[in-house]
Amino acid sequence: MAAPAQPKKIVAPTVSQINAEFVTQLACKYWAPHIKKKSPFDIKVIEDIYEKEIVKSSQYLENYLWMNYSPEVSSKAYLMSICCMVNEKFRENVPAWEIFKKKPDHFPFFFKHILKAALAETDGEFSLHEQTVLLLFLDHCFNSLEVDLIRSQVQQLISLPMWMGLQARLRLKKKKKKKRCEVAYQERRFLSQLIQKFISVLKSVPLSEPVTMDKVHYCERFIELMIDLEALLPTRRWFNTILDDSHLLVHCYLSNLVRREEDGHLFSQLLDMLKFYTGFEINDQTGNALTENEMTTIHYDRITSLQRAAFAHFPELYDFALSNVAEVDTRESLVKFFGPLSSNTLHQVASYLCLLPTLPKNEDTTFDKEFLLELLVSRHERRISQIQQLNQMPLYPTEKIIWDENIVPTEYYSGEGCLALPKLNLQFLTLHDYLLRNFNLFRLESTYEIRQDIEDSVSRMKPWQSEYGGVVFGGWARMAQPIVAFTVVEVAKPNIGENWPTRVRADVTINLNVRDHIKDEWEGLRKHDVCFLITVRPTKPYGTKFDRRRPFIEQVGLVYVRGCEIQGMLDDKGRVIEDGPEPRPNLRGESRTFRVFLDPNQYQQDMTNTIQNGAEDVYETFNIIMRRKPKENNFKAVLETIRNLMNTDCVVPDWLHDIILGYGDPSSAHYSKMPNQIATLDFNDTFLSIEHLKASFPGHNVKVTVEDPALQIPPFRITFPVRSGKGKKRKDADVEDEDTEEAKTLIVEPHVIPNRGPYPYNQPKRNTIQFTHTQIEAIRAGMQPGLTMVVGPPGTGKTDVAVQIISNIYHNFPEQRTLIVTHSNQALNQLFEKIMALDIDERHLLRLGHGEEELETEKDFSRYGRVNYVLARRIELLEEVKRLQKSLGVPGDASYTCETAGYFFLYQVMSRWEEYISKVKNKGSTLPDVTEVSTFFPFHEYFANAPQPIFKGRSYEEDMEIAEGCFRHIKKIFTQLEEFRASELLRSGLDRSKYLLVKEAKIIAMTCTHAALKRHDLVKLGFKYDNILMEEAAQILEIETFIPLLLQNPQDGFSRLKRWIMIGDHHQLPPVIKNMAFQKYSNMEQSLFTRFVRVGVPTVDLDAQGRARASLCNLYNWRYKNLGNLPHVQLLPEFSTANAGLLYDFQLINVEDFQGVGESEPNPYFYQNLGEAEYVVALFMYMCLLGYPADKISILTTYNGQKHLIRDIINRRCGNNPLIGRPNKVTTVDRFQGQQNDYILLSLVRTRAVGHLRDVRRLVVAMSRARLGLYIFARVSLFQNCFELTPAFSQLTARPLHLHIIPTEPFPTTRKNGERPSHEVQIIKNMPQMANFVYNMYMHLIQTTHHYHQTLLQLPPAMVEEGEEVQNQETELETEEEAMTVQVDIIPSPTDTSCSQETPAFQSDTTASETGASSNPEAIPALSESTTTVAGAVSAPAEAYTPQDATSAPAGTK
Repeated sequence: MAAPAQPKKIVAPTVSQINAEFVTQLACKYWAPHIKKKSPFDIKVIEDIYEKEIVKSSQYLENYLWMNYSPEVSSKAYLMSICCMVNEKFRENVPAWEIFKKKPDHFPFFFKHILKAALAETDGEFSLHEQTVLLLFLDHCFNSLEVDLIRSQVQQLISLPMWMGLQARLRLKKKKKKKRCEVAYQERRFLSQLIQKFISVLKSVPLSEPVTMDKVHYCERFIELMIDLEALLPTRRWFNTILDDSHLLVHCYLSNLVRREEDGHLFSQLLDMLKFYTGFEINDQTGNALTENEMTTIHYDRITSLQRAAFAHFPELYDFALSNVAEVDTRESLVKFFGPLSSNTLHQVASYLCLLPTLPKNEDTTFDKEFLLELLVSRHERRISQIQQLNQMPLYPTEKIIWDENIVPTEYYSGEGCLALPKLNLQFLTLHDYLLRNFNLFRLESTYEIRQDIEDSVSRMKPWQSEYGGVVFGGWARMAQPIVAFTVVEVAKPNIGENWPTRVRADVTINLNVRDHIKDEWEGLRKHDVCFLITVRPTKPYGTKFDRRRPFIEQVGLVYVRGCEIQGMLDDKGRVIEDGPEPRPNLRGESRTFRVFLDPNQYQQDMTNTIQNGAEDVYETFNIIMRRKPKENNFKAVLETIRNLMNTDCVVPDWLHDIILGYGDPSSAHYSKMPNQIATLDFNDTFLSIEHLKASFPGHNVKVTVEDPALQIPPFRITFPVRSGKGKKRKDADVEDEDTEEAKTLIVEPHVIPNRGPYPYNQPKRNTIQFTHTQIEAIRAGMQPGLTMVVGPPGTGKTDVAVQIISNIYHNFPEQRTLIVTHSNQALNQLFEKIMALDIDERHLLRLGHGEEELETEKDFSRYGRVNYVLARRIELLEEVKRLQKSLGVPGDASYTCETAGYFFLYQVMSRWEEYISKVKNKGSTLPDVTEVSTFFPFHEYFANAPQPIFKGRSYEEDMEIAEGCFRHIKKIFTQLEEFRASELLRSGLDRSKYLLVKEAKIIAMTCTHAALKRHDLVKLGFKYDNILMEEAAQILEIETFIPLLLQNPQDGFSRLKRWIMIGDHHQLPPVIKNMAFQKYSNMEQSLFTRFVRVGVPTVDLDAQGRARASLCNLYNWRYKNLGNLPHVQLLPEFSTANAGLLYDFQLINVEDFQGVGESEPNPYFYQNLGEAEYVVALFMYMCLLGYPADKISILTTYNGQKHLIRDIINRRCGNNPLIGRPNKVTTVDRFQGQQNDYILLSLVRTRAVGHLRDVRRLVVAMSRARLGLYIFARVSLFQNCFELTPAFSQLTARPLHLHIIPTEPFPTTRKNGERPSHEVQIIKNMPQMANFVYNMYMHLIQTTHHYHQTLLQLPPAMVEEGEEVQNQETELETEEEAMTVQVDIIPSPTDTSCSQETPAFQSDTTASETGASSNPEAIPALSESTTTVAGAVSAPAEAYTPQDATSAPAGTK
């Protein structure tokens, strides 16, 4: 009997949904762009929306708030609404200032009102919560100094006149003006007054009584603003004096909020950051970094001035005044000397040092003694240097940092609160500051990933408390093992001047009673792999279930986490088994012991804590060791690299230093401003013809040195006009015109590449790409010294430009070495495959890292692959020498070694060549006879295997050039052998590979990660390079872009770096940062490339794409400067022909809720949309059934959850079906960056909020992956209202929002794109209709193809007797096709019997009895058993998702 239908679950709408509906209605009435007739502006709308606290409505700011803002309508609600919207845009990382730049007139008035509101009394019109919002808005303003509109307002707050806010005795003396501008006066004093307001709020926080969180959040946001002002040189230069004068830090450290353990935790951490920046080692006026000696001198000056004051005016401090500095500059000694003094005396000392106003006679001080003492002590105590602090910092995170939400927030960080994290913005104080911020962020990002690994592994091990109070493990984990024994075996003595051991080693014993492959993984731990030692003391009894939603630490009882580094596994005799070519010994039993290095800094801190505070010894408690995946485990090496950089003299080239810090003229490193600009460059094979050259320099006058058009063939040398310096001012207009004309003139000299020999392989490989004029400008800039930045939109030939730059540098500067750095191995391999197609000798190529095995070539460019190549090539060349020796009839063994070959060349080959030249060279005025060139040629026998005849006999010059080419071929053999001599002298593969790296290779390639990991080794080897080319530069982390600049030691205190070429696209997705807090709050996702663009460094923007149809390009070309199409996009048939079976080449298809459900979220941020997933797969199946190759179609989505759901559906529908197959890829948009396919099906998933597609960079990537067809499935009403997406969605919504198909059109079609089809167009209204249509189409195809008959004939032997029945089935199918296609379509799933005909139900590969069809005959009365058997036999698309499937699908895809 059928189970009763379950009632449909009704989901109550959330408040945000109700609010969203309210705002949507208002939007449709007042500001939505797709609404033609809008209602007039109404100030009451703003008041209503602000009261309901709805600030996330789409286009509200752009199309309503700011468009209608003026002083007349300005109000509190108006002001706050704008601030809230701007803050929200910053939180979501979308551009916030664009609308203000378009309509800047009222911004000054608006900004002044913000300042006034920020200083208003908290019990007045503006609440403290609202003033916190204003503080955040001001912080965003101070961090947007690159925007002219913002900078013009902010500069009025921070400049020299702000020192009017100083105490009277410190203020600059200025003549008083009778007419003072009140507004300007208020602006100058704004920050001083804001500090005083904050101090009053801070003092109102009680010590133990309840405090409103509004006060706490206000204090936190204020300190964040102070940190940001101190961390920017333009603001710090003036503001630091104001901050110092207000004694803000002293007030904060003595406040009650710091002493409140829970409420004040984040405030205290922010305060420590502020203290660090107020005392930063920099000269505020010059911006120069201060050395340790200079900081010590400043400290001594302060102490001695205090001692002089004490000696002259305070007899009670004589002992202090006469002591040496080292004895009195600690906190303890200062408190001892100044503690006994009265408050008035302390005030007098402070006023004598100009720290406080002078105390009037006979009056007592109004300051607390605690404040006065802290003021003097904190100012004069000795500080540990920043580099010393860094060197004493443990590199491995401990449990205190790993689970501190203020430092390492959870991945679900909303962006609402502030955090104790450094920020990466436009500018940095010094290189030390730059490296330190990146060091801290990289460390914390790694910590976040470590936390995830620990929580996963330890929870899998299920630690429970045993009956006797110990630990028992109820589970197991692949990446973690219980520790059997742990012993510290060595603590080495500290180095001189250090207080931590040089080395700490320990032995960890574990029992590997696990599967063989897991055992192999543990035994395969290599030297320098990082593991973690964990102590757990669970309190939960045996059998307690772990709940991932509850706090992790209290469930497992985690107490300690310490990092360690593997030295190696120990053998039976207790010796470390070294990594090497020898096979590892087979160890008996399952017990294994690993020797590990502990962090010496951490060990010293732990031991000090144990001895001084009586704490337990951490190293006697460990009971779990955890390893990590090797690819994710390189954080320690990168951190060590950054720390080593901070301990060495970072020598960045002078022409780059200021640009990296974000100061000075951003164009100063452009080749046009470099003093060593090169006038004449050989463009080698860049140009295909003289016409190509002339087209590449529009607006220039091209003068060719030869008149004969037949000789005007590539390669060309071009001489550019080079101006030295900035040029002198000239009054003569004629001279100026001449100068301009001269600046536009290029002198082109065609030249002939010398003959390289008579063999076909001697002919140079040539470029075949006709570069555009912007690509030529990029190539020219890359060949000149300086910084070159190339912005390459999708499909504009970035890699081709990069390869041509490398080739041209190689030929123009053969003595220079070029380093290639990319983000991914895939990009590096693409580069290498193109480099090999150009005229570059492969012996000069080297590929470092572990990605070379992915190269789709027969040649191995890795270190050892190159060593083998050199050895094999040496043997080949010595064989050639042997053949040459034999041809010349010279006795002996000249081909024994490279050295003997060298002597043979010198004494036998050169002598013959010189003799030959003397015979055939010009004798007087008469030319020698042409036949003499061939007659006297000494190497005829050697070149007998070359194409004959070698000499053409047409002219003396031609034959002489051939003869010289033959000699060049011979000479090259001996030149290479001379280079290979080192491989004879160096016997080990390691030494040979090092020699290749340091001496032989001219083009060295590696990923940015490899550069960061191996910097120490490369510098130690003496690695040198002159040029850097970075591909995918906008996808590389800031620090991983910077490290490759410093992979070599400076020469005489200067960097030898001459060129830095960065190629990327900052309009596509940035580096991947897993933690949202680091990504959003700290801006860690900002690449150096993006920062340079923001600062204003000149870029070459490639402006012609050749990947996609012009119509598809229009969906994203609005994001770029003048992005057009290459001619072939209009001309080639594949671009001009329509997509068969589809009316449009791109279409946005609206998908409504399926069975009442749109997006779902089974886990946080794991979004799925069943309706869209089914629709996408149905269209994929339709295209494949028409004849589209499955590998030409990729399915993309914006969320991981949807990716898993689509993969599940494909597996069930068509994955194993030979008629359909699987798409090329089913992945996320982010993962597909850098790749492309002919047809892209895109699911946008969300139905309630736009989500992270609001980041326009993700939209650009999504729109630019398709070459010929793009079909987007989305909730149109949601996305068309998003302001950031308007340029693309306005084009998408201009076409019908229902899918238009032409099912009878054959593939491939002859119809031109844009033509009306001759076949009937069918409109698909919804997903169930498409699903049913595809199923019917599939069944029809099965019945009318030979494949169907083959399926029936290939029956098992046991069924031969039933052949007659099979024939009956076939006949029945042919006569009842229509009934069958409807009836099979409603087969229910095993768990559901209420499946309607609209459900997208596809038949499974299994028989009816397996699907549950036969158990419910009432549901399919007309479907016979024989029919279902056939349907099963033909492998129809997979079974239906029923309502139950829809809800359970996400769980299966976690």
